Amino acid sequence: MASTSDSGPPPPRHRISAKSTADPILRNALRYTISPKEYETLHKFIISRSKVLQRNAPSVAKVEQLIERPGRDDYNASAVRASLRLFLASAAGLKAWGAIKQRFMGLDSRRKTSLWKSPNFRLSLSLSTILLLHRILFRFFTRLRAHLLTPEARPFRQRNKRATRTLTSTLAPAVGASLAGFMLAVYPNDQLRVTISIYALSRAAEFAYNHAEDEGWIWGKEGSRWERPWWWGSWLLYPLSCGQLLHAFVFDRDCFPKAYGDFILKHSPEYIQTRPEDYPAALPWPSTYEVVDNLAEMAKLNYPPFISPILFPNNKHTLPATLRKLSPITSPTHPLISSLSCAVLHPSDPSCLRTYLTYWLRVFPGLTRFFTAVFVVLSLPSYKTYYKAPITTLNKLASRILLYSSFVAGSIGTSWGAICFFQQVLPRHLLATQRFFFGGMLGGLWGFIVRKQARGEFLYSARTSLDSLWKVGRKRGWWRGIRGGDVWLFVCSLMVINVVYERDARSLRSGVVRRGVSSLRGEGFRDFVTEEEKRIKNGDR
Repeated sequence: MASTSDSGPPPPRHRISAKSTADPILRNALRYTISPKEYETLHKFIISRSKVLQRNAPSVAKVEQLIERPGRDDYNASAVRASLRLFLASAAGLKAWGAIKQRFMGLDSRRKTSLWKSPNFRLSLSLSTILLLHRILFRFFTRLRAHLLTPEARPFRQRNKRATRTLTSTLAPAVGASLAGFMLAVYPNDQLRVTISIYALSRAAEFAYNHAEDEGWIWGKEGSRWERPWWWGSWLLYPLSCGQLLHAFVFDRDCFPKAYGDFILKHSPEYIQTRPEDYPAALPWPSTYEVVDNLAEMAKLNYPPFISPILFPNNKHTLPATLRKLSPITSPTHPLISSLSCAVLHPSDPSCLRTYLTYWLRVFPGLTRFFTAVFVVLSLPSYKTYYKAPITTLNKLASRILLYSSFVAGSIGTSWGAICFFQQVLPRHLLATQRFFFGGMLGGLWGFIVRKQARGEFLYSARTSLDSLWKVGRKRGWWRGIRGGDVWLFVCSLMVINVVYERDARSLRSGVVRRGVSSLRGEGFRDFVTEEEKRIKNGDR
């Protein structure tokens, strides 16, 4: 019998080369960047039209052979692809927005910073990482829950009953995936991060309220004795928001958004006196913000009585020392005006009511032109409705323009006019500084006329007011912030949104939001509520 060594030389070993490892590297690179269907589209519209690209790029069949592997789970690769695209899309969008601000708005955004310190890079990284971790955590907790419910995990369930109740809950994947929100901390702690957190909080509160209302926890279900009143709605947030914002605008302007204040002063011509055209340039005149500052000082002094310089020309102390900047406005004040606030707000007219009516005549046409331009541009995507029903569509457009013009003019004018009203009916020392809050509330009641159209505006005002209130409270020592509190707020808000979506996705009234949550979970950019409604409708037919 021949020995093993006599059976012949061993087969030659294949040498590992770059060519032999090209397929695994290429396969993994393609799997984590593009799907076969997307590559087919890319090949059809771009690669096939260039001979150079077509000669060097792999064919569609080759890519499908490399990527599609039967029995292999593509969930993680899909999550990485989605996060990479979000990173690139957000980075490109922020870069384009920076160029627009620099080119058309005159804002310089050319400060040189390192890549890690760049706000645009960190925001893109934060958003893409949240998406990636949310998908991975949702998949992990879903599988963990399914595994713990199997018969093989019975010993673990018996030993760890409390942990089992938590991990096997139907809400466990939704809550666990929300921990991805901590990656918001990658972005620097500035106003944008606070804005994102407050926006998430407002949406979470809205969806939680919708779910509580749908379940009958607040008003009772339809047909019950205790139903929601007809006047109840999001517009009720607007008076509270206006009251807080006007008070912050007067007393804590550093806690108030400047763009909001500029808009208010631009549309307050009857109440905020600007420099007359024929006024000598060498003489001082208080700016619009200085007028507002002096109104705040006037309230702190409990509205001192007004001494007319025309009736008492020899009196050199017609104004307190801290209000001397207002003398160019109050010096020619009508002699019949007896209130200092009226002398500052409308010095040429002794009638507060006539000033209010004049304000409407001056402001309303300009606001009508402004909202006409805005709503005409917004209606361009739905231009087909003008062909189908032109009269009805134009009537709706005109009605919306008039309602919004009345809403804005009434809110601003009534807030200023309320100062004169309270000066006439209240003693000087009663609610001296709080009058601005109540005046803003009276102006906010104009939200009632657009309660069916301006839901977004009401929620925006509520978010702005919440941000302003938080800053005012921190400034005055009412409360102290915690480090990373905005990130914790974002995580909790994301958790509430996920839980509400898990219990009843119909509580998320917006189809776009439902698609976004579905995409966050890795279930595709789909609105399952709409799909179910269409399926039921087609089945009924």
